[in-house]
Amino acid sequence: MKKGIHPDYKEVTVILSDGSELKTRSTIDTKDGVYKSEVDSKNHPFYNKDQKIQKKAGRIDRFNKRYKK
Repeated sequence: MKKGIHPDYKEVTVILSDGSELKTRSTIDTKDGVYKSEVDSKNHPFYNKDQKIQKKAGRIDRFNKRYKK
């Protein structure tokens, strides 16, 4: 590898939305070495089968926006 062109690769603690933590190594730039995740597999609609509800809500909003008086 060439010297001086790669970002720092350091240990980071990732805190998931449910409060669980995991340690990994990353090039992400954090001040205190902690990354707080807002979206992960425990709360994203794709993983917890709420995707249909999200799609339906989007269609309803689009309809209301289009035919709003």
